[in-house]
Amino acid sequence: MMDMFEDRSASPMLIAQQMEAFDDPDWIYELKMDGFRCLAYIDKDLVDFRNKRNMQVLFKFPELAGICKNVKGRCILDGEVVVLAGGVPDFYRLQKRTLLTDRFKIELEADRFPASFVAFDCIYQDSQELIWEPLMKRKEALSKLVDENDRIAVSRFIEAQGRQLYQAADMRKLEGVVAKRKDSPYYMGKRTKDWIKFKRMADEDYVVAGYIQKGRHTYSLILSKYRNGALVYKGHVTSGVTKDAVDMLQFSGKNPFALLPMGNEGAVWVKPDHVCVVEYMPNLQNSLRQPVFKGFRDDVLPKEVRVE
Repeated sequence: MMDMFEDRSASPMLIAQQMEAFDDPDWIYELKMDGFRCLAYIDKDLVDFRNKRNMQVLFKFPELAGICKNVKGRCILDGEVVVLAGGVPDFYRLQKRTLLTDRFKIELEADRFPASFVAFDCIYQDSQELIWEPLMKRKEALSKLVDENDRIAVSRFIEAQGRQLYQAADMRKLEGVVAKRKDSPYYMGKRTKDWIKFKRMADEDYVVAGYIQKGRHTYSLILSKYRNGALVYKGHVTSGVTKDAVDMLQFSGKNPFALLPMGNEGAVWVKPDHVCVVEYMPNLQNSLRQPVFKGFRDDVLPKEVRVE
């Protein structure tokens, strides 16, 4: 019989939609961390972090290798790696860590801005899968497993009062809130409406097709998504784009679109192998209003970024 711990075969449950905040006694609400989603396989003297693509990522966060000492027993925990600055998650610092490959630079950043793992679910404990258990039972198991310290914590939640928590998050300019149905099982690898997010800002993934230099230190990334195997132009983002980000792109010289979009005559075309996150104000037209470049991510393949 397959054992998901031994096989490393678990995959994270995903959020299906974004909605306005609501109150409901059948739901719980917890803060949405501006972090890096991981499944943590933990046993005595073992910590193995896996991203959404099931790639090992602990080497990027060596300061988390000792969290097994604060976890009672063999388990798989779902959660997010975060880097805190001033008591709140700092996505810029975290994103910098995820893109580093040099061991010395990783350890330097780990000393300066150490990461923490915030666990919000337990899907396996002591050779037993918990994915078909209701959320509240999994939450109970999680609370008994973890002895919190600076490197590992358990996500707090409140019941029924989603609007109140969202208002608190909004006032502090935090990312938002996740609502979860109390009796929901854990659907591995699937998007489900049993988990819903309330966010101050919407965000989406895009494939970077090129860039335009608008000034000495100003760059605009050309965004795209796949449709039927071909890239489709989706607009630009300028705010938040740095020269360091542009320097990570590889020149191709080839326009990837069937037609050259207007306003891109001076574009520098690059290999479409980088996926970026863009945050924007939600609107009825689903256009990128006030877009901000949040950074690149390596846990999503470009071909997975498709027009819905």
